[in-house]
Amino acid sequence: DAWANRTAELSALPGIEQVFMFENRGEEIGVTMNHPHGQIYAYPYVTPHTAITSARAHEHLRRTGRPLLGDVLAFEREAGERMILETDHFSAFVPFAARWPIEVHLVPHRQVGSVDELDETERDDLARVYPEVLRRIDGLYPSPTPYIAAWHQAPVNSADRRADWLHLEITSPRRAENKLKFLAGSEAAMGAFVGDVSAEETAARLRAVTLEPL
Repeated sequence: DAWANRTAELSALPGIEQVFMFENRGEEIGVTMNHPHGQIYAYPYVTPHTAITSARAHEHLRRTGRPLLGDVLAFEREAGERMILETDHFSAFVPFAARWPIEVHLVPHRQVGSVDELDETERDDLARVYPEVLRRIDGLYPSPTPYIAAWHQAPVNSADRRADWLHLEITSPRRAENKLKFLAGSEAAMGAFVGDVSAEETAARLRAVTLEPL
């Protein structure tokens, strides 16, 4: 509800083009605090990453008449092998072309552009699903895993929201208990990521985590 409130309030301010909510944890990703903490940025421009992904989504919509993330979601739900969990309203999966050793996408089944467009039932479901995903990520190793959890929302003034689809991307550079992935030649120079493990293996490990009752 706080995310929805801040998204709506910030989006209504003059000059704001994109609202970005995220959570960081871990010294390994540059955080100085030893606990997870969230931030919200309200940019006066559309960020470069969003501009690129939005352009691709709109091109896919133009060619097929369907939203790109809707097709990705359908593909992952049908395949099943990279799926971590599904509820009535959300799916959490390791994407087919995951870039990071741990990468989970959490996607609402109903197409919305931003968190404030989720209804009460969807928000309640999200409040259960998101912590479970984080607990599964933490269950992979004896110590807490560093991560960035980033909400990808539609640009505030998007002219055509038919291509936009809210989703959360949780990524971590942790590739083993005491090892991190660093961007080397292919990733740093060419932007071509090399996977340390398959998406299917990571998803299977996350599904296999035994969670203690809260």
